[in-house]
Amino acid sequence: MILILLGAPGVGKGTQSENIIKKYSIVQISTGDILRSEVKNETDLGKKAKQFMEKGELVPDDLIIKMIEKRISQPDCINGFLLDGFPRTIEQAKSFDKMMEEKGLNLNRVIYIDVADDEIIDRLTLRRVCPTCGAIYHLKNKPPKQDMICDICGSKLIQRSDDTKETVKNRLKVFKEHTKPLIEYYDKQGKLSSISGLGTVDEVFSRIKDILGNR
Repeated sequence: MILILLGAPGVGKGTQSENIIKKYSIVQISTGDILRSEVKNETDLGKKAKQFMEKGELVPDDLIIKMIEKRISQPDCINGFLLDGFPRTIEQAKSFDKMMEEKGLNLNRVIYIDVADDEIIDRLTLRRVCPTCGAIYHLKNKPPKQDMICDICGSKLIQRSDDTKETVKNRLKVFKEHTKPLIEYYDKQGKLSSISGLGTVDEVFSRIKDILGNR
């Protein structure tokens, strides 16, 4: 089973990715993890990517595709994989389609988790994290017992820089400009399934299982 999970920041892709890979015994492939690994191991691809990263530039699509092709050729991908953070643009999607066709592989399903902007802003701007132990809280849905103090280690909670209202709005703008066109792209291919991201984690995952099968 080969899957892509799409959705704006804050819709719960990370949590649902974990549920999917456990339920269906496939691996999660993160382009960020691949990049870090290639650079750390000083592979030929990693050295080329590092040249762009050191300049603060985006790593070209052809390098990303080569890294993904290398990754999915590893034995742990034999049962399938879930792509996390890729593709981000139509160009990347087309390159991925071509690579999959050349390898004789088939993308089974693209799942889009849909959540309204107001709800996403509420989810992210009210999130607080513990800088010491990493615990995550939400001022409305999962507040700490003591105001802005971690229940676990007693450290003062902080708001991450990418969770401020201004930053979240910008992240949503970038998503709509670059990634949301993928929804139409995969819909035309007949591979897109859209679900609501509202409700509990289990409720959202139940919708995913309705699409993929509750095996």
